[in-house]
Amino acid sequence: MPSTQLEARSPKPQTDLKDLAQDIVRRAMAGGATAAECVVREGDEFSTLVRLGQVETLKESGSRAVGVRVFNGQRAASTYSSDFSSSGLERMLKSALELSKITSEDPFGGIPEASQLGSLTGDLDLYSADVYSLPGEERIDYARRTEKAALEVDPRIKNSDGGSFDAATGHKIFANSHGFVGEYRRSYCSIAAVPIAQTESGAMQRDYWFSVARSLRGLDSPEDVGRIAAQRTLRRLGARRVKTAQVPIVFDPMVASSILDHIFEGINGDSVYRGASFLAGQLGEKIAGDQVNVIDDGTIPGGFGTSPFDGEGIPTRRTVVIERGVLKSYLMNTYTAKKLGLQTTANAARGLAGTPGIGPGNYFLQAGDKSPQQIIAGIKEGLYVTEFLGHGANLVTGDYSRGASGLWISGGELAYPVEEITVAGNLKEMFFNISEIGSDLVFRGAMASPTIRIDGLTVGGE
Repeated sequence: MPSTQLEARSPKPQTDLKDLAQDIVRRAMAGGATAAECVVREGDEFSTLVRLGQVETLKESGSRAVGVRVFNGQRAASTYSSDFSSSGLERMLKSALELSKITSEDPFGGIPEASQLGSLTGDLDLYSADVYSLPGEERIDYARRTEKAALEVDPRIKNSDGGSFDAATGHKIFANSHGFVGEYRRSYCSIAAVPIAQTESGAMQRDYWFSVARSLRGLDSPEDVGRIAAQRTLRRLGARRVKTAQVPIVFDPMVASSILDHIFEGINGDSVYRGASFLAGQLGEKIAGDQVNVIDDGTIPGGFGTSPFDGEGIPTRRTVVIERGVLKSYLMNTYTAKKLGLQTTANAARGLAGTPGIGPGNYFLQAGDKSPQQIIAGIKEGLYVTEFLGHGANLVTGDYSRGASGLWISGGELAYPVEEITVAGNLKEMFFNISEIGSDLVFRGAMASPTIRIDGLTVGGE
């Protein structure tokens, strides 16, 4: 089931943690480091799963941890700890400083230039206190209502993998030796249901639906989520195989985002500089159809991929990745940008320790004009994919083959469910063969796509 990564915080600024982050950087520099960074994170999490009306799991936890990365010339090392005692922090720092004397040199290492650092100002609408406003019993009731709504839709729904309610808040502080210090808070909550339907012959199918938001008031009602989960499950009953054919394929938004993810992997600066991407060396080249526009925007208020600065303290921004089918930019952090002789796109993503990786802001395929129904109506025979199984994309060659299930399209309508099929092609051709893009772009995470139609793919069946 999709999940959303989060870092959020409590309503009042925790200035002691900002002081702590800055102090660790100062102590690292005093200990001989030529540059240093510190990350401090704290958060709370609640989750419950109700199955057939009974509470199956209930978890409530809080966490706090700190990490430091130090440089000794062109050598770097990092350590982290959940021990905030003076001795614990001292051990963490000492270990990082000692390790930085023996690690390999890397001429591309280092922290960003001071002139690159900064933070977006204004309220980015990332935190809402209401995710923890409900008493525990009412949170459990949200999960119970979601499952109950699914179970009541149809007598063929005889079982359930549960209804759930999750909430979390967190707080992130980042400081480095150029004097940058920043912080932000995020919150998150979600509800979901996973009903199981059964035919008279005993054949079973399951599906799910969910709602996720920054605030409790932003969630869909448990009743709506349960009803949609049930409808998605029921439409899978009686699934059959189809004969192998080359037909137009329509990707439901939930699976269309996986195509977008393959583009992300292809334009990830790390993959590009290592030569592990079929899009390496393609900047300025046509790699997709004219109607394909892909944007990465870490500045959208309330977005699941929004933050005031990236994992290196550089203000997030809007980057046009693909414009009218032309590859305009890779997505990079400072390190990969240096490797490629380019400038960072402020896409550094990091945990508490280690070298920053590359992550999306709010990364999406720009919506088109047609509704999903209009796209389906234009297809005589084809496949509407609602689920992929496993991983089957080779990012070096672009070869693509994945197990799938969904609904067969006949005469411009969804006719019957299908399963045990494969969808095969090549990513290089698939991006060019995106022939229609839906108007139904909805963010349920940091990566989002509307419905898309792709021609030229092979559906492997009987």
